[in-house]
Amino acid sequence: MTKLDAVYAFGLALLVSALATPLAARFAFRIGAVDHPRERGLSTRETPRLGGLAIFLAVLAAASLSLIDDPKMRAVLGGGALIVAVGAIDDAREQGLAPLVKLIGQIGAAVIPVLAGISVSSIRLPFIGVVNFGEAGGPLTVLGLVAMMNVVNFSDGVDGLAAGVCAISAITLSVIAFDFADDSVGAAASQHAQAAVLAALTAGAALGFLIHNFHPASVFMGDSGANLLGLLLGAVAVQGEVKTASVVALLFPLVILAVPFLDTGFVVAKRIKYRQPVYGADASHFHHRLANIGFSQRRTVLYLYGWTLALAGLALAIRFLPWSDHHGHFSDAWIAVLVAFALAVLALSVYLVIVLEILKFRIGRSGELRRTLGPETSEHEIAAVVARELETGEIDALGDGAPQGDGAPRPDPHAPPAGEPRVARARPSVAESDYAPGPPAPRP
Repeated sequence: MTKLDAVYAFGLALLVSALATPLAARFAFRIGAVDHPRERGLSTRETPRLGGLAIFLAVLAAASLSLIDDPKMRAVLGGGALIVAVGAIDDAREQGLAPLVKLIGQIGAAVIPVLAGISVSSIRLPFIGVVNFGEAGGPLTVLGLVAMMNVVNFSDGVDGLAAGVCAISAITLSVIAFDFADDSVGAAASQHAQAAVLAALTAGAALGFLIHNFHPASVFMGDSGANLLGLLLGAVAVQGEVKTASVVALLFPLVILAVPFLDTGFVVAKRIKYRQPVYGADASHFHHRLANIGFSQRRTVLYLYGWTLALAGLALAIRFLPWSDHHGHFSDAWIAVLVAFALAVLALSVYLVIVLEILKFRIGRSGELRRTLGPETSEHEIAAVVARELETGEIDALGDGAPQGDGAPRPDPHAPPAGEPRVARARPSVAESDYAPGPPAPRP
């Protein structure tokens, strides 16, 4: 298995995905698998789902070049077939499948490759050494693969986001897996190379689909595509990086996929805090919050792409900079370079999460409320309203909805306080029912 195999697999997957996606969209329209505009969504027109069928077809075609003869890779494809089938049924049904049914499907899809040997039996932790999981390795790997499927699925909420982030992540994982293959011999080298090729074709399939999914999207991947990409990335991470049991190998998937991991963690924590179902839908993802402060869909996605690229660059730096000889000897100069790079990425992350999302919203929203509610409104009352909106992600945007200079809707000064019924919303993309009621805003 060579790097040229990965290039061929990437190219074929991209071509098949690009050509098959319009066909999948037509099929989705024919059977009624169509996504309708919803309050919590950012789409404004009916859009076919089932793009995952095209992605899976591309994966199968590319895998047939060099991976289909390996039992472990066939098991990954078998798990992919199962989760695509479950996801397609969910996409085709107006109300979707019950969360428990989808979870059972995810577990079943994860079990297939784990039974074939794609599992983590041990990891090496700093200051601790090698930790052997024994028989618990299989169940833990299943749990990790299911988590990976849900992480990608949760991030699939705006045109092009999941496909682009998965493509960036898969390319990075492929490069690192090939480097592990170069440092290994025998079966271990073959294992890493296969994972690298699988990552490459996953990236190609995602990019081919992205041609039709970038804003304005003509098709959505649906649960069938998001769960498939999550399973493939999880299998690549396990087989290509984590199974090396090296000290930093566990960091690579966590760093590369930090954006969807952080997004999912934030949303799940919020749902638990307000005692909402974890599988429930809401509008508190990063892309929703960036949209709420006035970002267009394209700008939102490009910012998140940039964040993902920065984290991918950090992962590559950790792997390729000669800061260690892997025998306990370290280079102070290169460690300084790596720390500087890590601090730069951390600063970018802080900028995106805090400055763009919170500070800009707080300043802009405070000025907006001050202008709208009048000079008699105290700073304390305005601060309380902004604090509640930041806490819940809900924006009180009523009235005529006419945009102001920054694109934000103009609130109605006569709007009822939080918790009371609302008649209309200036931003129909945000679902009122998707938020847990926060502390009531004071009536000016």
